[in-house]
Amino acid sequence: MGLANGKAYEALGRNPEAAPAVRANFLLGLVFAETIAVYSLLIALLLWLH
Repeated sequence: MGLANGKAYEALGRNPEAAPAVRANFLLGLVFAETIAVYSLLIALLLWLH
């Protein structure tokens, strides 16, 4: 996820006119990355408390 979002930044730097198309995919990648982090924290807490 992080690599894909980094490439989105590179794409925006090279071609600013493509911002609307790249921005949607970039935000979706950020949402997935954040979700993975929250789920990982939840699983770690459940394992620790169990």
